[in-house]
Formats: sequence, C-alpha cells, structure tokens
Amino acid sequence: MKAFLYGVGLQFKLDIRSRTMLITCYLVPLVFFFFMSGIFISVDPNARATLIPSMSVFVVTMSALIGLPPSLAEVYGTDVKKVYKANGVPQALGVVTQFISSFLHTFIVCLIIFAVAPFVFEAQLPDNVPLYFLSLAALLCVTLAIGCVLGLMIKSQSKLTMAAMIIFLPSIMLSGIMFPASMLPQFMQYIAYVFPATIGFQAMTAFEIWHLPVLLGEFIVFCAVASIILKVKVGR
Repeated sequence: MKAFLYGVGLQFKLDIRSRTMLITCYLVPLVFFFFMSGIFISVDPNARATLIPSMSVFVVTMSALIGLPPSLAEVYGTDVKKVYKANGVPQALGVVTQFISSFLHTFIVCLIIFAVAPFVFEAQLPDNVPLYFLSLAALLCVTLAIGCVLGLMIKSQSKLTMAAMIIFLPSIMLSGIMFPASMLPQFMQYIAYVFPATIGFQAMTAFEIWHLPVLLGEFIVFCAVASIILKVKVGR
C-alpha cells in the first residue's frame, strides 16, 4: 500500500511539472472560465444559475480527453512499459496512478471555480451541494475512463489528438453548457446523450435519480474496455 501511495504522490508531483497538464488542466480551463463566464452572463443573466456546472463540465472534458491520453500514450507507447515488466510492476499501475492524479488535479480546478464564481460572477450555488459534487465526481470518473481508453488504444500523438477532439467538441457543443440543449434539432438532442458530458451536466443541474446509475454503468463499461486493451494490446 505504501508503494502504491508513493506512486500516486510521485505521479501527482510529475503532473504538476508537466507542461501538458498545466495547459490542459489549469491554464486553458481557467482562462475559459474567466473569459466566457462574463460573456455568458452578459448575453443571458439567467446563466448564473448554471454557470458553475457549465464551467465544471468544460474543465472535466478538457482535462480528461485532451490532457490525460497523451500522458498515457507516452508511457504505454514507449519502452517504459518494459521497465514495468522487468521490475515486476503491474502494467495497470501507470493507468491507475495517472487516473487518480488527473482526478485530483481536475477536481482542484473545479473547486476553484465553485469557490470563485459566486464572488466574481454572482453565480448561484447548486441547490443540492453534496449531490452536485457526487455527480461531478461520477462525470469525472467516466470521462477519465474514456481518456484512458484513448491513451491505451492509440499510440500516435497526431491520431490521438484527432480522436480526442472528435469526442471533445460534440461533448461541449451538445451538452447544453454553451446554449440550452432545447435549441438543438430533435435528433441532435438524442445524439447528445451518447456523450457523458450531457448526462453529467443534467445530473449537476436537474438532480434526477437516473443520472448517477447511468454514469456509474458507463464508468464500469469503459474501465472494462481499458482493462481489455491493457491486457491484449499493451501487455504484449
């Protein structure tokens, strides 16, 4: 257990020094938050009611889909995995430590938004704060699991970036954080539910009971897929 905690702590420190993590998890999301929040509220003052969940969904999606996969590809697409084998380290350790580290970094940014938004932009706090954070954690786990699948499956950085953007852009545009989902054509409203960001955003705003089980089910599925890829493709 000590070795595992040491590995998580080491990965957390390495991610702090990582330029990719700094840009995708901290710099870009926080710049987007301060810049776009003012625009959202100027266009529609009612946006204050959903500003915190909206910005949190962007942070989660950006960090998990753009920030995490390249880090995993660097480990499992190089000879680092051979070092794991030579020292008897489980192949899954790299995935688990980076998952936990990314979770902590992203959650910290979401906490910053949660604390700052009410004072700077007069954003409304969620009606049910414990359920909000539970929904946020569930969305973060699912999205990070997708990021793990991408990072393990695709070794080429250019292809990885393209695949991540294919998921990232519709996640942001269709989830309802940029504009009400009701403005979308009916068929696109149905397509939006393919992406966890849509369900996560609704979970953090509507607080309906079915959202969390769906997110949990998706998390289990993507974890299973990542495990299969790790054994078949990476564990060679």
